[in-house]
Amino acid sequence: MQIVTLAPGDDERIREAAALLVEGFREHWPLAWPDLEAGLAEVQTMLEPGRVCRVALDEQGHVAGWTGGTPAYDGRVWELHPLVVRPDFQGQGIGRALVADLERQVCERGALTIWLGSDDEDGMTTLSGADLYGDLPGHIARVQNLKGHPYTFYEKCGFVIAGVVPDANGPGKPDILMAKRVSREPAG
Repeated sequence: MQIVTLAPGDDERIREAAALLVEGFREHWPLAWPDLEAGLAEVQTMLEPGRVCRVALDEQGHVAGWTGGTPAYDGRVWELHPLVVRPDFQGQGIGRALVADLERQVCERGALTIWLGSDDEDGMTTLSGADLYGDLPGHIARVQNLKGHPYTFYEKCGFVIAGVVPDANGPGKPDILMAKRVSREPAG
């Protein structure tokens, strides 16, 4: 596997990355990228100047996974968005490698923190379907993964739950916000 920058004009890989978004999010987040046109629009957005767009290539040079990064807070904080790995390559370390690669890319650009949002629209965690406003910190402290939600993957990559946006995607459908320090120097 090789991780490279996806660049404008690389039409075949751009199309593969877009199709991967549609396929990879179809089961749990089908409205995110419902068709190839929506996937292509997302890839084009990630190819804009100032962003990071990286793909993992299989032995034949096809896209096996991809991720992107968008700066905020004058480049001190970057959003990891999106991350997707082809189903036949999942569980082989490609997602973890893409996250680590993105961390290196944004560190070189002066990042201190990387963050992401991981929606729960279909009851994958105990945060879904609940009224979180009564005790949001308690709900976060007691969160459980019920159906393979990706937040535990991100925890294995060193991220922590930094907050939750209740009802972000409709009643009882929160967005789980996660963050990780990527700078070499601790705060303080």
